[in-house]
Amino acid sequence: MLAKVLSCAVIGLEGVLVEVEVDIAPGLPAFTVVGLGDAAVQESRERVRAAVRNCGASFPMRRITANLAPADLRKAGPAYDLPIAVGLLLASEQFSGAIERSAFIGELGLDGSLRHTDGILPMAAIARAQGIETLFVPYEDGAEAALIEGLTIVPVRTLADLLAHLSGDRAIPPYFATGAINLDIEHSGVDLQEVRGQEHVKRALEVAAAGAHNLLMSGSPGSGKTMMARGLLSILPQMSLDEALEVSKIYSVSGQLPRDTPLLRRRPFCAPHHTTSQAGLVGGGAGRVRPGVVSMAHRGVLFLDELPEFGSKLDVLRQPLEDRTVTLSRAIGSVTYPAAFMLVAAQNPCPCGWHGDVERQCVCSPALVARYQKRISGPLLDRIDLHVEVPRVNYEKLSSDRLGESSAAVRERVCRARERQTQRFRGNNRCLTNADMGPGEIRSHCRLDGAGQSLMKAAVRQLSLSARGYHRVLRLARTIADLAGNEAIGAAHLAEAVQYRPRRVE
Repeated sequence: MLAKVLSCAVIGLEGVLVEVEVDIAPGLPAFTVVGLGDAAVQESRERVRAAVRNCGASFPMRRITANLAPADLRKAGPAYDLPIAVGLLLASEQFSGAIERSAFIGELGLDGSLRHTDGILPMAAIARAQGIETLFVPYEDGAEAALIEGLTIVPVRTLADLLAHLSGDRAIPPYFATGAINLDIEHSGVDLQEVRGQEHVKRALEVAAAGAHNLLMSGSPGSGKTMMARGLLSILPQMSLDEALEVSKIYSVSGQLPRDTPLLRRRPFCAPHHTTSQAGLVGGGAGRVRPGVVSMAHRGVLFLDELPEFGSKLDVLRQPLEDRTVTLSRAIGSVTYPAAFMLVAAQNPCPCGWHGDVERQCVCSPALVARYQKRISGPLLDRIDLHVEVPRVNYEKLSSDRLGESSAAVRERVCRARERQTQRFRGNNRCLTNADMGPGEIRSHCRLDGAGQSLMKAAVRQLSLSARGYHRVLRLARTIADLAGNEAIGAAHLAEAVQYRPRRVE
């Protein structure tokens, strides 16, 4: 007997429909799984065997072959346990229900229970796109699958319950999402009104948040760099539904989506330690390729504290910073993950941290300072839009009871600037913010008047701006004009953008 059951696989962040064929033939008892599966797929034979027996069904002692098609697509993970078991039960005529427009996803326990499976969200998306009407998933993954509209989601606790449902003995009620999706959240992060002084740094944070630009803060220890970086979360606008689904897909595939939160509504804030490997930064792995930190920070903030300590592995960030994606090529194939993040970095000026401080003397030699600063390559620094010096805060400001401007007030201006960008790039799927603009968009939306042309010419000459640096100054000026509510980029907007460029790139 031959049975065919539909399931799904995940390649990168995209789902792929998989057909599971189960054939039961006469011969010595054997159970073979073919179709280019990894170790977890091969081990499904024992899980399925035990689960079928422990759910009250009979396991046929014959020659069993399970094929996962297409055969040239590598299969990974335990998500094929349930479709193999369903195909086995159907081929052995232990139920006769119609499953033509249904798909099955889930890992089986030896007792027949269904366990959480990673990647449910992209699998549900491809199932709907391929015309699947009913999706059977583990019970605790029902809420995640239900984020994709147009599917009937059946949450299954055990294989015995599913067998009773398919046989028509005891129906499993489908999962229904309760109410509309609410994206409103209480903003987290340090409120900027708690930061004493550093008004020019807070202005740079506002500009960076308004256009999703990259930011580097340099200053002595204890000047508030990390605190202000964490305060960036409190002024970023709320994610749209499309952005929330994008981020949730990444966390679902990587297995880091919280069980009680199927839809992430808060922008990611990833702060890896400087000992993180290159594979940890951009993704990869010896077996199954998984997203790295740059993809986990998609639509959010990647904060790199003590930037020079990361060393030469920072150069793997060059391509993601330009293309907003990261492509990982392996012998088994290549996958592409989104990586549209804001890079926010902090560094000390030297190993001891006091180079250029007005009150403490630096003990580092000039050669040591130069060597420390050269740990960050010039091409990477050129990809950072805002370079800001963070000086020591004096006692009068630290002891003052006067609060600065609240994050709520700053966020309101940031949201208005983002709304202008949304209107500007409506219909452009590649651009969401000014930081996403390419040469074509820059030519259309970043025109300069006569005074601006003269100022830009002087800046290119005095700062030795590269073509990339020239475009980044224009993007930054466009954001500053948006914050001011102006359609045209004025000389004042351009002058502020120019002052954020470093005076010298090594």
